[in-house]
Amino acid sequence: MQISSTEVFGNVDQLLETVKTLKLQGKKIVTTNGCFDLLHTGHVAYLNEAASFGDKLIVGINSDKSVRQIKGPSRPVQNEQDRALIIGSLKMVDYVFIFNEADPREFLKKIKPDIHVKGGDYSVEGLIERETVESNGGKIAIVSFVNGYSTTSILKKISDTK
Repeated sequence: MQISSTEVFGNVDQLLETVKTLKLQGKKIVTTNGCFDLLHTGHVAYLNEAASFGDKLIVGINSDKSVRQIKGPSRPVQNEQDRALIIGSLKMVDYVFIFNEADPREFLKKIKPDIHVKGGDYSVEGLIERETVESNGGKIAIVSFVNGYSTTSILKKISDTK
């Protein structure tokens, strides 16, 4: 499926031929990943900064199953297709795919990005994907964190207003 100039893929394997072509063209590939359950200012700032590290930004969206593993049985609020379409509609995002694992290491082994981006609430030393990225010649970048914005806090605010 395609939204404007962003292509949305059902899984990482569907994206690999595109990644190969981009690399042959000398494009610097940036990846990031997340649940992106309810789009908010923090997400937009994060993705905008992530895109600044290279030529093409690829975003992995956690599947509904993996979001439940990470966030609990009441999440996600929006299904994986909707979340992928919403993130894919943002101008700084070039490609989106859905992945089933609770962490990104498997897709990072396949894409081998030049830069893998995480939010400011992480540190490079504690990232489980660090070894995978660096063993394939890539680097980890940590972007700024926008305080006060999270899907959990939005859901709490909604719940408190009932």
